[in-house]
Amino acid sequence: MTINPCVNIFSENIFPKKELDEKFFIDKASSIFKFYLSKKEVYEKSCLNGFDFDTVSFDFLYCDGNKTHEINREYRDKDYVADVITFAIFADTPDEEKFVFDGEINLGEVIFALDKIEEEALKKGKSFDEELTFLISHGILHLLGFDHQSMEDYDYIIRLQNEALENLKLEG
Repeated sequence: MTINPCVNIFSENIFPKKELDEKFFIDKASSIFKFYLSKKEVYEKSCLNGFDFDTVSFDFLYCDGNKTHEINREYRDKDYVADVITFAIFADTPDEEKFVFDGEINLGEVIFALDKIEEEALKKGKSFDEELTFLISHGILHLLGFDHQSMEDYDYIIRLQNEALENLKLEG
C-alpha cells in the first residue's frame, strides 16, 4: 500500500531579527514527511494508520526563545527556552475523538525558536539550515505520534531522522 497524501504546510515567521526562506524549509519538510510515510514501519506505527485521508496539514511557527519559554511555561509547565516545541494535536487526541474533515487530517503545529537554533548550530559546528532541518525532521516525527520516553525510542527516532536527512541529500 502506498501512502502519498497531499501535504499542506502553513508557515509563519514572527521573529523579525531572522530572515528565513520559508518555501525552502516547507519543501524540505514535505520531502521528509513523504519519506517517513514511504516507510511501512513508520506509517504503521504512526497516528495516521487506520484513517482514510488524502491530505495532511500542519503548521510551522518561527519565533524566538522568549516565545518558546512563554509557551513552555503556559502550556507545558516547564521553565526553559526550547529550540522546538511540538503540539501533536491529532496524535495526542484519543482515537475515538480523532476526526478527518473532508479527507484532511490536521496533525498540529511545530514551533521553532530561531535564535536558539542559531546558537545550537554554532555550538555543534553545523549550519543554521542543517540544524533547523534536523529539528523539522524531529518535529514531524512527533506530529506523527512518535515520542522518546525511553532510550530505545530516542535511538529509533534519531535513526529515522538520520535516514530522512540522508534521503534529502540524495534528492538534492
